[in-house]
Amino acid sequence: MLNDFKAFIMRGNVLDLAVAVIIGAAFSKIVTSLTEDVLMPIIGKIFGGLDFSSYFLVLSPGKVPPALVGSTDYVALKKAGVPLLGYGEFITQAVNFLIVAFIIFLLVRSVNRVLAFHHKPVEEAPKAEPADLVLLREIRDELRQRPPAA
Repeated sequence: MLNDFKAFIMRGNVLDLAVAVIIGAAFSKIVTSLTEDVLMPIIGKIFGGLDFSSYFLVLSPGKVPPALVGSTDYVALKKAGVPLLGYGEFITQAVNFLIVAFIIFLLVRSVNRVLAFHHKPVEEAPKAEPADLVLLREIRDELRQRPPAA
């Protein structure tokens, strides 16, 4: 069983997948920063200057510590263990997902175009005719060359 596992791990597809996961994790940090630091403030400004991360509902107002009563700091309330419904954070993550999906779509589309440009279809050589058809044509041509019988 150990040899089978070793053979499985050493297959090219598994190694390619591991590299893709590592690159995807690094790429995710870039997209998260793009979403949180660039796009969400712009979207918040368009929708009245509000920050989406501050959109939440307190599910148990009795569990809010006295120091945080009336607070709009989602992170502080969450750290305090207050049950929250953070739909603003969900909106941020949904936008994040859409951005990642769109960027991946653009990358795949670009790669497909480059590959299609570099791999133009090669004209195939005409297929060889079957031997019996060649032989019949030779016989026909030979019969045409003979003088007519008198």
